[in-house]
Amino acid sequence: MTPQNQPQHSLTEQVPDAQHLNPATADDAWVEVIQRMDVIYADLVNSQVALEEKNAELEQAQQFIESVLSSMHDVLVVTNIDGNIQRVNSTLEKLTGKDNTQLCNQSLNTLFPKAASAQVDEFPEKIRSGNLVDCEIDMLNATGESIPMAVTCKAHYDYKGRLLGSVLTGRPLDEIRKAYRELQETHEALKATQQQLIQSEKMASLGRLVAGVAHELNNPISFVFGNMHALQSYEKRFRKYLEAVHENISIEEREELRKKLKIDRILDDIKPLIEGSLEGAERVKTIVEELRRFATPKNNKITDFDLVELINSSIHWVTHSARKKPKLITAMPDELFITANEGYIHQILINLFQNALDALEDSAHPALMVATKEDPDTVTIIIQDTGAGIPEENLVKLFDPFFTTKPVGKGTGLGLYISYGLATEQCNGSLQVENHENGGALFTLSLPKEVAHV
Repeated sequence: MTPQNQPQHSLTEQVPDAQHLNPATADDAWVEVIQRMDVIYADLVNSQVALEEKNAELEQAQQFIESVLSSMHDVLVVTNIDGNIQRVNSTLEKLTGKDNTQLCNQSLNTLFPKAASAQVDEFPEKIRSGNLVDCEIDMLNATGESIPMAVTCKAHYDYKGRLLGSVLTGRPLDEIRKAYRELQETHEALKATQQQLIQSEKMASLGRLVAGVAHELNNPISFVFGNMHALQSYEKRFRKYLEAVHENISIEEREELRKKLKIDRILDDIKPLIEGSLEGAERVKTIVEELRRFATPKNNKITDFDLVELINSSIHWVTHSARKKPKLITAMPDELFITANEGYIHQILINLFQNALDALEDSAHPALMVATKEDPDTVTIIIQDTGAGIPEENLVKLFDPFFTTKPVGKGTGLGLYISYGLATEQCNGSLQVENHENGGALFTLSLPKEVAHV
């Protein structure tokens, strides 16, 4: 018990009258008095130590508050309930050229130009009503110039919840605008870097598909080339026949020449030759358009297209030149039209199918399952392979940039990362991966059926 909490009795009140005691009893009384004095002294010492500890804690808290205030880059002003300044920090002192003692008990209007007086006068009333003040206002610097500030003013309460006044913080708008510009520039740089990564991965994917694309182009071009040779030969026969007709040869000679040059067979053959050449040319045109759509970002626009046709085209591209062609199992409708960015979805599918094909390299019975599901608003593409699956510790890192388990030179670690970004950010969809219960990896790509035309 501390001294202030003990009953206030003098030592003489606690000691019996010595003259009424025998000597032995008197000695005991004085011993008791000394013991009580020791207890009281010990309590006083303990109280002094506790008081010194509290004072040290208060000094430490005060130093902490001072260090926080001095390190703030924003200006800070504490006012009482009437709007008079009670405390400012060093940032405001530097701005105004006045220290805390000069500003203490001055009106808050001292810090602002006269044009802002009406606005400042509203602060106390708004604070009393519990409103937060957040505005742009000019503040006077040391030379009397007006500095645009972004200011926030909120209520200041004591430990019992009683309103004491307000706390005003502010930052020059020039700093905020500069920070915004830097943020905007950084964002644009990140977007440009992302676009470069997308293009790099497109080129890497295109490099893996070159053999298949070359074969795809070689077939129709060879067909057209062969047809052109036949048509060139036919042209010579037609010319020879027409020249003979114009020389007014007899009917018998003309018929004999007609049979010799096989004009009737040529007439029967020329139509399928032309149709075949046109079909080959159309196939070349389609392949070139697909290459352009895949490789050039300028064509990435919102269009209406058949998703099933795009899936089949992507599978054909990836598997056509594969050393070990997987068994293909599909569960898709004949057609499924959506409104989205065809170029982005094409690249996602190419990357997912290429990833599945790589996983099937060491599979004894490689198979690739592709299915689509749809509901009123979304369509889901499910891609499953019969590979070894993905180690559990790698599942959470699979979409990280530059993460790859492939040997150096066989993978950039960007394909799935870019596919995830395209699916989530550019196509407003999602891309998930898991291991199928029967083995192999299972990728699920969900896309909105309709994205607004830009």
